[in-house]
Amino acid sequence: MGRDTLQRRAIRNAFLKANRPLSPQEVLESARAEAPRLGIATVYRTIKHLREEGWLTVVELPGESPRYEIAGKHHHHHFHCRTCGRVYELEGCPVNMHKLAPSGFRPEGHELVLYGVCAECDR
Repeated sequence: MGRDTLQRRAIRNAFLKANRPLSPQEVLESARAEAPRLGIATVYRTIKHLREEGWLTVVELPGESPRYEIAGKHHHHHFHCRTCGRVYELEGCPVNMHKLAPSGFRPEGHELVLYGVCAECDR
């Protein structure tokens, strides 16, 4: 990815600390703790480079802007809090989705997103 700058380290650390999918704005807010002069353009450029390197992957939710998470994790799904907008990882898969496909169909993947209120917002 080029030089390992303070800003790039701060962006990577934002993902490592959060351990959940982040929007570019969430990355900016978190990474500014380490790099106060960080700008949103640098966040977008760095996310692009980290995706090209395979360190990040995109998380797409219907009707939402993309979020990004560290790549290489085991198969999992997501929970989207309708109050704060944060997205959280759900470990594993609750059922064998391939059994839901009609006879003769060959599924190649699936996504499951739960929507509701996270523990922090439910207080």
